[in-house]
Parts: sequence; structure tokens; C-alpha cells
Amino acid sequence: MEKIYKIGSKTFNCPVALASNVINGKWKLQIINLLSSAEKVRYHVLKNDIVGISEKMLIQHLRELEADGLVSRKVYPVVPPMVEYALTKAGKNFVPVISSLREWGEQYKK
Repeated sequence: MEKIYKIGSKTFNCPVALASNVINGKWKLQIINLLSSAEKVRYHVLKNDIVGISEKMLIQHLRELEADGLVSRKVYPVVPPMVEYALTKAGKNFVPVISSLREWGEQYKK
């Protein structure tokens, strides 16, 4: 019997396919990596620290990561608006994968 994995309205028959779908996107791994380095990160810090990302793509990826349960978003009712992002429990559980990718990248570039 084949096991079914669901996230939102998407269904997968393989946990690797589900994980790949959640982190699919040019910038998602970098976003998660930056969020893993602090308790909370303000939007402008993400925008400034991810070289080459457009505002549209950053917003899109943050929304997708939030919808998939890896990132939480907190908006403060101030002017100008202040928005902070943080990893959820599921996002924090992904940090060892990011660490492994970082280590692999370091070894690969040698």
C-alpha cells in the first residue's frame, strides 16, 4: 500500500517529492538559511542580505514558505509597517538539512 503525503491541497506519493516541492525555488534555501541564523528577521534584512533577489520573488517565496508551514510572519501595527519572519517548528526541523547543504557546498568548492 502506497503512503500518501499531503501539504495544503497538494498530494504526493513520496516524502522526497513533498520536500522538494516545499523548498523548490531559486531563493527558498537561502531564505531558510538566513532565518536559521536568528530568532526573528525583519523583511528589509532579508531583502538586503539575499543578493540578486527581487522584491517580487522575496515576497512570493516568503508567502509560499508561510503557506507550507516553514515560516511565520508577524506584522506590527506601526508606520511604516514592520514585518518580522521566523522559522516555525517545521522550519527549525529543516535546519540540519541546510547545515548539511552548507557543509557539502564548502567541500564541493575545494
